[in-house]
Amino acid sequence: MFIEDSRCALRVFLIVLDGVADRPSPKIKLMTPLQYAHKPSIDLLAAGGVTGIMDPVAPGIPVGSDTGHLALLGYDPRVYYTGRGPLEALGAGIDLQPMDIAFRCNFATVSDDWTVVDRRAGRISDEEAEQLSSVLVDLSNKLSLAAEVIFKHTVEHRGVLVLRGDNLSEKVSDVDPHREGVKVQMPRPTDGSENARRTSDILKEFLIKSKEILENHPINVERRRRGQKIANALLPRGAGRLPNLPSIIERFGINGAVVAGGAIYKGVCKAAGMDVINAPGATGTINTDLESKFRTAIDALSKYGFVLLHIKGTDSASHDKNPELKARFIEKVDLTLGKYLDKIPSDIIICLTGDHTTCSTVGEHKGDPVPILIHGQGVRIDEIDRFDEFACSKGGLGRIRGLDVLNILFDLANITKMYGE
Repeated sequence: MFIEDSRCALRVFLIVLDGVADRPSPKIKLMTPLQYAHKPSIDLLAAGGVTGIMDPVAPGIPVGSDTGHLALLGYDPRVYYTGRGPLEALGAGIDLQPMDIAFRCNFATVSDDWTVVDRRAGRISDEEAEQLSSVLVDLSNKLSLAAEVIFKHTVEHRGVLVLRGDNLSEKVSDVDPHREGVKVQMPRPTDGSENARRTSDILKEFLIKSKEILENHPINVERRRRGQKIANALLPRGAGRLPNLPSIIERFGINGAVVAGGAIYKGVCKAAGMDVINAPGATGTINTDLESKFRTAIDALSKYGFVLLHIKGTDSASHDKNPELKARFIEKVDLTLGKYLDKIPSDIIICLTGDHTTCSTVGEHKGDPVPILIHGQGVRIDEIDRFDEFACSKGGLGRIRGLDVLNILFDLANITKMYGE
């Protein structure tokens, strides 16, 4: 049984298009990618459902994919967020221990003086990054550091780094400056504790030695020869320890699952007690196998009361400042969704939204609200017949918080318990 309370006959399917909301772009006739894209299947869901706009945490507050997904699952990031690192590590399959300090890392291109040339090392391929990560694993075994260093590649330029040992602290600054053209600031303690100083020193030594090893690795020698940006440095950020979240089943009495390619999304859901289902070909990139992901998620609805399907490509196109590509990817999602709409049982509440706005003009997350649609039994259908930032602002849901999304969905599914007598 996927639901403890037999009164509930409905299940919830939440589709998250990462960073789908945007601002109008001169590259696509002063439209947003959602306005510009031809998306009849998504618009059909909007026309037969209720729409609105959603602030992940609060109006005008840009959020990361980590905090955005925590909010979508009903966990206030201001209470539960302990850093991106541990969530990425969980999603990467690392068995985190309570005292571990975890970091999200980028393979990056830096100059001799550590000026950041490219934070994503030219979006290095998975195959190349895997080979580079293997030498970092070897390096961690050779160095006589005061803590064990665990490194694991996840997707493209991304990876996770975990420090394991005694007397460590998460009070360590980000090394990643989050922009190009500036010098890397080596890790430093953010409080006055000896443990923070010790942790910073361990991390600094590993980063310096890593750059020495990566600089002339055969992968980078070949990338130089081809005129590509090399991956010669690690940029850690988001230091933290394992968060303690009440699980979805504890809160709502149902089990949940996630289908995603990226480690951070798997990690957030895993921290919430949800099962991770790996779809074949789910890469966490714009080249992911959408059909496999939709098929896997819909199959999971026969076993789970709540399934979250995460799709990353919309966000990636925005960070690359390519609104045309973002619109084409939305069309690809729509085409795939259209193939599976008649395979989704009628007792499913479908919600489609994003976790935040990513502006494809500047390539950054912004605090603009995100459109949301809900379709299914019992929904109060409004007059909106298309899904975009402007149309949905006039929808029947009004302007809601991301923190309230699951309550709304689970209430429609007859799951939410009454408050009071």
